[in-house]
Amino acid sequence: MTNTVMPTYDRLNIAFMKGKGAWLTSTNGDQYLDALSGIAVCNLGHSHPAITNAIADQASNLIHTSNIYNIPLQQQLADKLTQLSGMDQVFFCNSGAEANETAIKIARKYGHSKGIDKPVIIVMDGSFHGRTMATLTATGNFKLQSEFEPLVPGFVRVPYNNLNALKMAVSCHSDAIAVMLEPVQGEGGIIIPDAKYLVAVRGLCTQLDLLMMVDEVQTGIGRTGEWFAFQHTEKLLPDVMMLAKGLGNGIPIGACLAAGKAINVLQAGSHASTFGGNPLSCRVALTVLETIEAQTLLSNVKILNKQIIDSFKLQLGNMEGVEEIRSMGFMFGIELTIPCKELVAKALDKRILINVTTDNVIRLLPPLVLNSNEADEMVDLVVKLIIDLLASQKTGIFA
Repeated sequence: MTNTVMPTYDRLNIAFMKGKGAWLTSTNGDQYLDALSGIAVCNLGHSHPAITNAIADQASNLIHTSNIYNIPLQQQLADKLTQLSGMDQVFFCNSGAEANETAIKIARKYGHSKGIDKPVIIVMDGSFHGRTMATLTATGNFKLQSEFEPLVPGFVRVPYNNLNALKMAVSCHSDAIAVMLEPVQGEGGIIIPDAKYLVAVRGLCTQLDLLMMVDEVQTGIGRTGEWFAFQHTEKLLPDVMMLAKGLGNGIPIGACLAAGKAINVLQAGSHASTFGGNPLSCRVALTVLETIEAQTLLSNVKILNKQIIDSFKLQLGNMEGVEEIRSMGFMFGIELTIPCKELVAKALDKRILINVTTDNVIRLLPPLVLNSNEADEMVDLVVKLIIDLLASQKTGIFA
């Protein structure tokens, strides 16, 4: 039979019919520990009763009107997000790529207001910002870009976590107007910058009147143990922050937040989204935030991060073939010295869902509701996968 779905994904031969908490049940009835959370989306796990009730209740009243009219739930969500982040304004959309597109438009319009005809945004090697043409151009991965040239002009790339390279790029481009970066590079392999890097970037942007635009699509909404990853650094506030993924726990919603000199850049007619911030998505996002607070899940992430990382380092820290173990909150990256993409399929045999990025980094993004026993099980299963893989390099047999 002809597949009527475009083959844009290299899908594994498995499908799921239901989930509960950190677990998914396949169509065959087998249970799997979800250590990926739909790629950092289902922070509250699957079928959380608060989310289920919010969806059902809101759907029974009103799903969508239009941004032609006031949407009270949208205002409530904006109030909550600005209160949690310290930002000033919010634009709602449907995805991380759209949130990043909004940020790019803010930067360009801000540049034009300063008399710069062709504003330049400084972006980072190893970054990922989306698959639309502008966000693909901003992404630091040539393999993803090569088939879609010509790319969008107005971007200059520098190495991540390298302040000198950033300073040089800005000095060489008088039309630079913004710096766009992730506080932790997720798709790039859980790359965590030096402790003072983000502060230094903030200082440089303030000094040179550049917008600091922080892509928290993957790191936001508690993923790192704070509401937003930039909050691990004291006295740091970006001009623009982009969110999606965990904000809706599976219901599509994105947000672009502005502060300081980035507020009011976009005016009526500057930007829009048909579905962005509709009553259903905003009701669910509000429930996500309220539930994370009520269940003190930020504390859970911090406590279990230590348990998980200590266990990984104890079992793998001195193992030949393990290059580095990195983490921030519930973002874990185990870098091997060999390619390990085959582990994604092998993990299904162990009844666990994982991800491999940049060919040799095992990426784990468990839900924030993970408990201590599930954390131990996740570690044990992943350690066994790694041991078997490394052993097979010597024997030629993968158990």
